[in-house]
Amino acid sequence: MEAVRRQITLAHLSDIHFGKIAHPGIIDALVDEVNRHEVNLVAISGDLTQRARRREFQAAAEMMARFQSPTLVVPGNHDVYAWWYPLQRLFQPLGRYLEYVSDELAPTFTGDGIAALGINSAHGRTVKGGRIGSAARASMQSFFADRGGEVFKVLVVHHHLTRIQALGPHDVARKAALTLELASDMGVDLVLCGHLHVSHIHPMELLPGKHRLVVASAGTATSSRGRRSNRETNFYNLIRVESERFFIEERRYHADTKRFEVEQTTELERTLS
Repeated sequence: MEAVRRQITLAHLSDIHFGKIAHPGIIDALVDEVNRHEVNLVAISGDLTQRARRREFQAAAEMMARFQSPTLVVPGNHDVYAWWYPLQRLFQPLGRYLEYVSDELAPTFTGDGIAALGINSAHGRTVKGGRIGSAARASMQSFFADRGGEVFKVLVVHHHLTRIQALGPHDVARKAALTLELASDMGVDLVLCGHLHVSHIHPMELLPGKHRLVVASAGTATSSRGRRSNRETNFYNLIRVESERFFIEERRYHADTKRFEVEQTTELERTLS
């Protein structure tokens, strides 16, 4: 695969939560915004629905069909059957997600110097905290292993793989440490996640001298379920990748203008090896 020769752009959305949409028109504003930027890929890191209801999944599928760019999506814990469906939650937790959204739980995207992989962390037995199974790590190994350092590598997952002090106490997926170490070993540049409904950019180096990766946690793009510093706010990330650096714009929705505007931009150097 060739390296990045021109700027590429990714849109990172998370925690849409159809069933708990914050503002009339915010879905239209988000779709128009993403399409206006002509992104190379729309990455959605889970929780498309509030209660995994059919009408919520249908609304999510209709939204994704409106994007003019390829879409890579993974499920979140709210996309699992609710607890009042105990058998479905245990034995086919993502049944409706697979029916309405995608039958692929390890989706991939390659092109324009980027390699992106989504993995599933949402399971019926883990309630809300998430778990990364061995099959997901095997997908990471096989997908990223032969990608050169010049390719920009992106991992998309709903739950966090590390505890970030700035976010306070929060869930970390089971087997997260193994997964994060593998991501570093595979040269992953950027981990896109959600779940916490807080927008935050966190560069990290597991060990001195090892490959540095960046964790970008997106706020809830469209729902009324913002938390902590992001209460009653909506964010998504716009990521611009160049040959030697990349920029993450945290874009916040303003209900008065019905537009997403840049809240802040973080510039990061790429770790080329």
